[in-house]
This record gives sequence, structure tokens and C-alpha cells, in this order.
Amino acid sequence: MCAETHSMSRRHARIAVSVVFALAGSLLGVWASRIPAIADAYGVSHAQLGLVLLCLAGGAVLAFPFAGRAMDRHGAARVTRALAMILPVTLVLIPLMPNAVFLALGLFLFGAVTGAMDVAMNGWAAEVERRFDAAMMSSFHAMFSVGAGLGAATGYVAAGVPVVVHFACAAVILGFAVWAIARGSWQADAGEPDNAPLFALPRGLLLLAGLMALCSALGEGAMLDWSAIFLNDVLDAPERVAALGFTVFSIAMVAVRLIADGLVTRFGAVLVARVSGVIATLGASVMVLSGSVPVAMIGLALLGAGYAVQFPLAFSRAANDPVVPPGRGLAAVATLGYGGILFGPPVIGFLAELFGLQSAFVLLVVLSAALIWLAGALRQ
Repeated sequence: MCAETHSMSRRHARIAVSVVFALAGSLLGVWASRIPAIADAYGVSHAQLGLVLLCLAGGAVLAFPFAGRAMDRHGAARVTRALAMILPVTLVLIPLMPNAVFLALGLFLFGAVTGAMDVAMNGWAAEVERRFDAAMMSSFHAMFSVGAGLGAATGYVAAGVPVVVHFACAAVILGFAVWAIARGSWQADAGEPDNAPLFALPRGLLLLAGLMALCSALGEGAMLDWSAIFLNDVLDAPERVAALGFTVFSIAMVAVRLIADGLVTRFGAVLVARVSGVIATLGASVMVLSGSVPVAMIGLALLGAGYAVQFPLAFSRAANDPVVPPGRGLAAVATLGYGGILFGPPVIGFLAELFGLQSAFVLLVVLSAALIWLAGALRQ
């Protein structure tokens, strides 16, 4: 009976955490799918839209340390569930803003709750890993990616539907799903009082784990913004084919994340991350040297596979640091990781202006190679 209860608890905990990861990804996907419609509705230019989107990212980064502190004090599961009920509401508020200035404020709030939930749900995921002594983090991040893809797909179905109606329907459906599945009791791991400064950079091996997150996130952000442009401008791929570039990258990433936990359990986090770094380096090199669309697609698939485990493993390492409380560790690593997502695309753009886009991707080769060395930071 005890073994059966233990198995049921593990199953429920895994499902609950998977659901909140999928929720966070879905709401981001829903939002992203209607960005053009929102930009048209508020009459913002491309430059103005860039500034508005920066408010979303800024809200997330500023929320990280506060979420980490709350998680350490009140428990990751409790904070995650509270944020999971608030997040759909902040999505619905976005299209209700009266003008572009308030739109920026609405996105700042949405970004702040999204960022806070990112820290808290990764903390809960790490607790589940510890409680049942099994690698699960990569599969949770796979659920985030699947949710993002499904959320973005609703934009195709809801084309022509008012944005507020689309967002409200998504919020009600997803919010109810989280309430129904994630409301079970969860005894939080014992926390420790943390009187350290709210904003603090990580040190030692935790800093290296943060740099892992930064390098992989910079590459992922670069693929999001530049893969289609690379295929179209450098290799003369038709626009429809170029749009498939990031899809290939994403499918490879999700596929690897779904099997990565078993590999980590069998071979250890360090070896898996190191081999993944080699694969990412090979993928980036193929992109730099590619002269045709099929070869570049192979490079994109290798990059997706190589980056897949880096972010989840860095987060798992941060939540299990022997010195730093989980919330503060996760907040620090998340800040570095999201810094890579924010600054990666502009850096690639600057290098492309100087040397050409294909040569600019040499930066990804260097950063991917750095992941091979940084994998040592995962050693407990």
C-alpha cells in the first residue's frame, strides 16, 4: 500500500508540475500569436513595438529576485499555484488597455507574473526531482515548449476573432485546468531564512551554471529572431520555407527534452550536458559553413538538440545548490539566462552588420563550445 501511495503521489506531482509548465508556455504562445493584431489595434510602429516588448522582458527580469525570496519563504508549490491563477488574468488585461502607454504597463505586469512563475515553477520542479530522486526537469521544460506551440496555434484558429475574446477563452480554459489538477496538497521542502541582498549575482559553480543558461539562451534567442532571416537572405530560401527553420529547431529541442531525463539518470548530468555542447557546436558550425537550405536545416536541428538540456539542467543545479537557497539560486540563474535571450538577437544583428549574418553565427560556435567546459558546473 505504501509503495502504491508513493507511486500515486509521484504521478500526481509530476502531472501537476507538467500542467503549470504547459500553462506558462501556452499563455506566452497565445500572446505571441496575436502580436501583429495588437500592434495594428494600437497603431504602434516597429520601433515602438520593440520598446513595448522590452517592457514585458523587463518585468520578468525585475520579478525574478522577488519570486525567489517568496519561494524560499512560502514554498515553491504555494507560490506557483497562486501565480498560475493570476497569470491568465494579466493576459486578458493586455487588450483592454486604453492606449499604447497603458499597453506597455499591461505587458510589464504580464512579464512580471510570467517571470515570477518561471522561477517558482522551476523551484517546485526541483523539489519533485529531489523528493522522488529522479531526473524530470527536461521533460517539464518540454511541456513548456509544447504548450507554447499549442498556444501559438490558437492564433491561427482565432484569426479574425477579437483579441480580448481569444485571450479570455484561453484564460478561462487554462486557468480551470490548473485549478483542477494542481490544487492537490504538497508539503514544501524546509526552507532557510535568507537575509542576503535581494539582487545578487551568483558565485562559484552557481555562476558557471548561470553562464550555461546564458550561452544556451543567447543561441535560442538568436534562432528565434534570425533563423528565418538567415535562410531567406543568405541561402535564398522562399519565405514559406524560411519560416520552417525555427520549427525544425523547436521540434528537435522538444524531442530531446522528452528523452533527456532518462539519459541524465543513466549517464549523469555532466556527461549529457557535455555531449549536448558538442552537438550544439557541430550544429552552429554547420550553419556557418552551410551553402544550401537542407544543410542549414540539419544545422538548426543539431542546435535545437544541443541546446535542449542546457537550460533545464542549469535550473536544476541552481535549485540544488548546497549553499544558496533554491529561490535565490534560481533567480540569479534565470536573470543570466533571460539576459542571453534579451541581448543575443541584438548582438547577432550588430555582428551581422559588420561581418555578414553567416559570419556572425561564429559567435554561436564559440558559445556552444563554451557549454562543453561549463558542463562541469553541474557536478554536485
